[in-house]
Amino acid sequence: MENSGPKIEFPSSSWKDYELLDSGAGEKLERFGKYVLCRPEPKALWDKSLSEREWNALAHVRFRPGAGFGKAGKEDSGTWDKLKAMDEQWFIKYSGGPEFRLRLGLTAFKHVGVFPEQAPNWNFIYSNTSRLVRQAEGAPVRVLNLFAYTGAASLAAKAAGADVTHLDSVRQVVTWARGNMENSGMDGIRWVLEDAMKFARREARRGNTYQGIILDPPAYGHGPDGEKWKLDECLNEMMKCVGSILAPKDSFMVLNLYSNGFSPVLGETVTRQAFGLHDLGYDLTSGELCLRDSFGKVLPLSIFIRLVR
Repeated sequence: MENSGPKIEFPSSSWKDYELLDSGAGEKLERFGKYVLCRPEPKALWDKSLSEREWNALAHVRFRPGAGFGKAGKEDSGTWDKLKAMDEQWFIKYSGGPEFRLRLGLTAFKHVGVFPEQAPNWNFIYSNTSRLVRQAEGAPVRVLNLFAYTGAASLAAKAAGADVTHLDSVRQVVTWARGNMENSGMDGIRWVLEDAMKFARREARRGNTYQGIILDPPAYGHGPDGEKWKLDECLNEMMKCVGSILAPKDSFMVLNLYSNGFSPVLGETVTRQAFGLHDLGYDLTSGELCLRDSFGKVLPLSIFIRLVR
């Protein structure tokens, strides 16, 4: 069966270590644990609710875009201006469903090691993996996380009892993810440093399947051996590969897309065609992942497509 329309989802209010305090004028003011960060956010087209003086009084650090800001491949590069004393690295705890710890840090690319709007996906992964683990009655439940970054989705699947394979093409973020696993009191995740398309093709040739597959592909990227990734050109083929290695029953898939111009309907159509979904033995849902600031303004950040069958 299919849903009646795209959903809008937010992180649970029970997650106390993250809060979007305010947004507007191309920026967002966020609290990660004990620190408040100000970062660029092109989608925040409205006015701020707090004054600039109030933002500066609250923020510990502010990201200042570099000369390449707005240019392809350089849009997020810049530096952090310290407004108050703070640690370069710190931990937050996620407790909105599964429980795990994430190390955060100030990178030169505006990111800090977590995308908080992804929390609803972590809960979906945790609940569906838990269901499959119960049904398996001791048999392994295999979950593959492609483009896996620092591993929050991998930890959600692992917390539910899955055998998790975590793949990313950047060695530093794989190391970061391993640290998050260890600091969360978990172990046993399989780490793969490789190009996602190459890995998925090889798994398809070998006839390997997974009960859960998670994808969060970037708009542009490179594999460890220089392989080129462009979302517009590669997504359909990647989804066909994923369709061939996802178990045909008792399985789930999560696709997350940040690329501007992509819609939930587009994601559903790509998924339906690539997977050959022509019967009624599945549940396909889609929507937007958003953050709501403390003044009620809703900031849309990505789209998701979820398949359960």
